[in-house]
Amino acid sequence: MSTAPEPIPLPVTAVTCLEDRAHVERTAELDLEAGVRRLRLGPVSALAVDRTLHAELTAPGTASVLDVRIVRRWRPRGPRATDDDSALRHRMTALEAELEALGRQRERLGTRLDVLGRLAADLLREIGEGAGFGESEGPRWHRELDRVDAERDAHGERLRAVEAESAALHAELDEIRRVMDLAGAEPPELIGHVELTVEAAAAGPATLRLSHLTPCALWRPAYRAVLDDGSLALETDAMVWQRTGEDWSDIRLTLSTARSALATEPPRLGEDRLVLQDRTSAERRTVEVEVREEDVADLGPAPVLGLPGVDDGGEVRVLSAPAPVSVPADGRAHRVPLSAFTTTAGTEYACAPELSPLVTEVVRFDNRSGHALLAGPVDLVRHSGFSGRGALEFTAPGAAVELAYGSRDDHRVVRQTEETRDTSAITQRTVVTRTVRLHVSRFSTPGEHGDQTVVVRERIPVSEVSAVQTRVREDACSPVPDGVDADGIARWNLVLPPGGRRTVTLVYEVSASAKVTGL
Repeated sequence: MSTAPEPIPLPVTAVTCLEDRAHVERTAELDLEAGVRRLRLGPVSALAVDRTLHAELTAPGTASVLDVRIVRRWRPRGPRATDDDSALRHRMTALEAELEALGRQRERLGTRLDVLGRLAADLLREIGEGAGFGESEGPRWHRELDRVDAERDAHGERLRAVEAESAALHAELDEIRRVMDLAGAEPPELIGHVELTVEAAAAGPATLRLSHLTPCALWRPAYRAVLDDGSLALETDAMVWQRTGEDWSDIRLTLSTARSALATEPPRLGEDRLVLQDRTSAERRTVEVEVREEDVADLGPAPVLGLPGVDDGGEVRVLSAPAPVSVPADGRAHRVPLSAFTTTAGTEYACAPELSPLVTEVVRFDNRSGHALLAGPVDLVRHSGFSGRGALEFTAPGAAVELAYGSRDDHRVVRQTEETRDTSAITQRTVVTRTVRLHVSRFSTPGEHGDQTVVVRERIPVSEVSAVQTRVREDACSPVPDGVDADGIARWNLVLPPGGRRTVTLVYEVSASAKVTGL
């Protein structure tokens, strides 16, 4: 078996980016020889997971892969600084280059001064010999001596200036080296190569496909919604980060929500003993209740601190980039377009005064993207430009989407509550009457026309036990709610003219029997 002196390039051709890692595919064209050969390919990322390495050989004849492995070695940092190096190392490299140039200049000046010294000695010897023979060329001798002395002085000054600058640069370079020694030396770079052992029955071309998992890569969905005159254009993008040590250039990118890290063994089951116990007479005479608040929301993953996970609705979703993309290994976020669609959208001005006194513009539309919309941030854009950032929940294909486009500055709601408690002497029932008044105002500019419908929602307690009952007093409500859903949310559709004001009064009773405690 023989090993090629130069590694065969093995570029990345396709990447499937998962929630916290990436599945990398590589392709190379090989020219096989008959027999068993060991080939060296790469370089590849040193972060590749060895146990996920898989190689497949496609050849017209009979060829097979006998062994494949990743060999890693440390390569010291080169003398030249790279883009990933610190500013201190870049300065040190620049100083070393300047000192090298000054050294060459000092050598040239020293050589020139040496030549001028020999020239002056020859000139003085010529003067001595001429004077001995009775020659008298005083003006020429003075002129030649003055020219040599002037050049020696000029080159001497330049040499002293170069030596002074070199000394200053040496001092700065020594300080930088001292600081870098204190901060730690630059670590060598870990690189990897693939050693592939193949057996071919006959010589010929073959295609190698190699795949493996690598960490330090992830993606998250992001959106851009443009609202303009009743139509909404939604662009679905993927924010991709990767620091695998090698750039992805012109690759086929696939985004998946699969979580390979969750493939673990189920927990062991333990005993859960249930014991029946008779209630005491005091417990039979009383019913303990408590008021609690619950969020009305769909099922989904529990929120976590930091970078949120991908909410896929409990089913693995796969999205593909429509065109080849390039993602450098700089650890920064890179936006990759996935899909876009335009649809009609309905607008509603909604308000929940118990939560906020602001009126929010809510846009409703259908998901026409052809795939599920995963939960993620949305850049909100109107025809006038960027207006803010919102959040999009998980939405199945074709399902309705609600997107909040911010609050309205020309609407305001004031909420007031009153509560009375009364106990009947005959039935011994406790009745709690609560009155909620909502004052809705619309502040319009001069010359504004047209009515505006504001949907106001107020919640009513919902009882889970028969001993406690809730009733809306429609005779005291003004106006009567347009509807009350199963979760106890009362709704009013208020029509406000420019500068108009409306007052909504909601009265409901919560009655409990004498056995109820904790109300």
